[in-house]
Parts: sequence; structure tokens; C-alpha cells
Amino acid sequence: MKVTMVIPSYWARESKLGWQEGDAIYDHPTPLDGEGTLLRTIQSIKILKDRNFQLVVIAAATAEDIRTQVEKKVASIIKSAFTTAGVQILLFGTSHLKQIHDLLISEDKRDYIELLNLRGYSNIRNLCLFLPHILGSEVAVLIDDDEIFEDPEFMKKAKEFIGKNIGGRTVDAIAGYYLQPDGDYHIKKTQSPWMKCWGQYDAMNEAFDKYIGTEPRLKETPFVFGGNTVIHRNLFTAVPFDPRVTRGEDIDFLINARMFAYNFFLDNQLSIRHLPPLKTHLAWMQLRQDIYRFIYEQAKIANQKEVKRMTRVYPGDFDPYPGRFLKDNLEEKIEKSCQLLSEEYLIQGNRHSSKEALNNIELARTDAVPGYDPFQSLCQMQTRWQKLMEYTSKEGVLSRIREIIEGEK
Repeated sequence: MKVTMVIPSYWARESKLGWQEGDAIYDHPTPLDGEGTLLRTIQSIKILKDRNFQLVVIAAATAEDIRTQVEKKVASIIKSAFTTAGVQILLFGTSHLKQIHDLLISEDKRDYIELLNLRGYSNIRNLCLFLPHILGSEVAVLIDDDEIFEDPEFMKKAKEFIGKNIGGRTVDAIAGYYLQPDGDYHIKKTQSPWMKCWGQYDAMNEAFDKYIGTEPRLKETPFVFGGNTVIHRNLFTAVPFDPRVTRGEDIDFLINARMFAYNFFLDNQLSIRHLPPLKTHLAWMQLRQDIYRFIYEQAKIANQKEVKRMTRVYPGDFDPYPGRFLKDNLEEKIEKSCQLLSEEYLIQGNRHSSKEALNNIELARTDAVPGYDPFQSLCQMQTRWQKLMEYTSKEGVLSRIREIIEGEK
């Protein structure tokens, strides 16, 4: 069983420049003048007993004008980590993507270019599927660069069930889970009134107890951690991440997979330590992305049609998380939470952020509501994704793209 592990690494402008209007929004990209966490993640691979896999590191930049610098930065980190990791490490950055785009243009396949993009969580996750496909892997293991391996048996567990038939159902994907810095899987944060009203952490912890904290080891799951996911080729060549989702792309992918009748399980023994830096964006901005995401997913579920070989899903299928944010009371939840957040900012004397928090309420009623059918859009994109997979499976095309990817060692 050939396995490719993919680690996206997110980088931003130098600290003195900070985030600028138009830059991509990621939770905690590393400034170009910072050390980051990627080296630590790669070095932790040495603890794994099974290192029979390729590692691809994706160099993702918040802005187009720093992409070349980011690629060089990540290349230097890979070079310094290569000997300790004990695995083959490949770099994928903007120069590799441009070569693939140029190839597609030369083959009159320009329509596929927008499916392969280095901006936004979902697009980068799609590269986490595309690269294992090109490298001929049966299994893709998705890891983030703010984690460390602590379980020597991690890869053994990751491969134990994937692709197998369990209880009459094929295991198409497996969600592992995160151990927080204190070693527990619960999210422990001091919650202000707006956070309690929003209820995201409470719903997540309830879901974690239900699925991580109970037997059996393998069970169908309503949530997934994007930085600890195992996906079989049958799924990653058939269903993509949805680029219209800017945040929470991992759970959205699970919803998509369920719609297309693929099975997603959680393994309560597959853990990885999550050591994230502090998030760099304000609460109103992160909440806005969640609002857009949940409204979009709510509409996608509501607009389902009877389609051959697809399965209808319901908000309750994803309880307690994210199901509680996909139901009819979402608008009320948004309004109350944003009002409380706005008041909190006012108390701090931050009038701008207070206004932006209130603006989230209006955006939830207007701009966040998709002006098209998200379900139909998903179906169309899924068809195009499958065609891209089929086209890039052709020997001549496959070998040329593989040469591009394997060019940096």
C-alpha cells in the first residue's frame, strides 16, 4: 500500500508588514522572518516505526507577491530536516503549480486550472488530494505543520482499516483527533458571553466525548480534523474539497463525502499532538468566516435533489457538531452572538471591531446567502474533479506532472 503524507505550511509577510487587505486569511501563518513550526513537525516523524511513505510539503503564502520567498523558505527547512526525518521529502510550491498550469494550457485543458490553486484552505486541501493521486498512492495522510507525532504506531494505525470492509461498509476515510497541549482532547478556553452564546466549543467537546471518548474504536463520525485525516484513493479521486468554503473545509469535505455515499469513520486511537501558535486574526473576522461557512452548508443540505448514487443527508446527521449550526435557529444564534461580541468590543473601547461584529448580522442575511444552488455547484465541481483525475491518470500526462513534482528533492 503506497502512502503519501501531505503537510501544508502557511506563511505570511514579514512581521513588520503584517496582514494587508487582499491577503488570504489563515488562522496562524508564520511570518517570513519567523521560524515557524514546520521543522518541529518534520523532525517528529523520526519517532514513527513505519516510515514507508513519501512526504510532500506544500508551501502556501498569504499573498502572491511573497510566494517565491515562501517557497525558498520552506525549501531551506526541508533541507535541514531531511536527514532527521528519515523519509523522502518533496516540496510543492508556486513554481511547481505554474508548470502544471502551463502543461494543462498546452494540452488545451485550461478549464482544470481553477481546480488546482494555492490560495485558500479548500484549494490547498485539494492539492493534498491531487499530489498523492499523481504520485500513485492508495492512501493520502493529511497532517498540519503545527502538530507533532508522539505515537510510534501512528502510521500502523492510520493504515490498519483504510480501504477495508468493516461491518459491510468500506472505510473510505478516517478521522484521527488532536491532543491539546495539556494532553487532553477537550478544548479548554475561557469563554466570554458571546462565545457561550455561540456555543461552538461546547458543541465540539460534546461531540468529542461521544465519538472519541467511547467505544468502539471505529465509528461513523460527524466531524473531522483536517490535520489528522486518512483518505483512500477511491474517495480522493472522486470528491474534492469545496473551494467556496473558506473555513472548516475539513467538515465540509466530510459532508460532501457523505452526500456521495462514501463512509467516514473516526478512530479513537489515532491521535496527534496539536501545538498551534496564537491565532492572528480578530474574533469578529473568524466568526464571519464561520457564519459564511455554516450558512453555505445549510443551503447545500437544504437544496439537495434526488441524484443517482448520492445519499441525502440532514443537519441532525451531524449532531452535536456541526449539526447545531446547520439548523433553522442559526440566524437567531448569529444575531445574539454578534450583539454580545459587539458589546464586548465597546467595553474594550474598540469601536471599529464593535461595528464589524454587528455588520456580521447584516452580512448573514445578505452577502453570506449564496446567490446560486450550492448543491448543484458541488455536483458540477465533483464531475469536473473526476474528469481531472481521469485525465491526469493518462500515462503521458501523469509522467510529466510527476516529473514536475519530483523535481525538488
